Amino acid sequence: MLDISVITNNWQYFAQGIWVTVVVTTSATILGFCIGFIIALVRTSTLLPLRIAGGVYVEVLRNVPFIILLFLFFYGLPFAGIRIPERVAGTIALAMFASAYYAEILRGAMAAVPRGQVEAARAIGFTQPQILRYIIAPQMWKFALPPMAGTTTMAIKESSILSTITVAELTYQGLIVQGMTFAPFEVFFAVASLYWIFTALLSWGFRRTERAVGSPELAAVFRSPLARKYLSLDHRR
Repeated sequence: MLDISVITNNWQYFAQGIWVTVVVTTSATILGFCIGFIIALVRTSTLLPLRIAGGVYVEVLRNVPFIILLFLFFYGLPFAGIRIPERVAGTIALAMFASAYYAEILRGAMAAVPRGQVEAARAIGFTQPQILRYIIAPQMWKFALPPMAGTTTMAIKESSILSTITVAELTYQGLIVQGMTFAPFEVFFAVASLYWIFTALLSWGFRRTERAVGSPELAAVFRSPLARKYLSLDHRR
């Protein structure tokens, strides 16, 4: 039978753990998205060396287990004379791991924007940065958001591995409570429930955003005034 007192008597450990998990995963996903966006631009560059470098980055990080990448940062960097706190090492490792997936998602979303619009923009003299800013960026999100939700959820679950380097996130706090109470079922039931609540709220937010971005009305709003002026059949605006 589930002993709720194990959870209620140690709620502060769970609260601290979920707070650290939120902070670490939020920081890692924001940093990972920024890195991924840069890598996506590199992957779509007209310069072959840049495309090759971006491809190597993505393939290496997508094919190395996250725990190995984490150990390289936490245990490997000190041998090079670089020592960083465990939370910082975990956040950077998680960000780099997620960035490889974000990069491919964003690259695919950029490619999904109708080529006719891109060619029309080139024909009227738009530069590549202008095409990215006014044509591609406003329209790519309806293609990018669904897979981004999956990658962000994956990052939240992978953050539990940070417990192996003593980052005091949710799983680590659960291990502490389990060691004090010898009640593994109650402890990890609570841990699993908190992870589920966190990811469920995140999925709900992504679904709401997907519905909004996918609507024709909002798509028209997202398209910049410059793009509407030159790419719309109605030039009276």
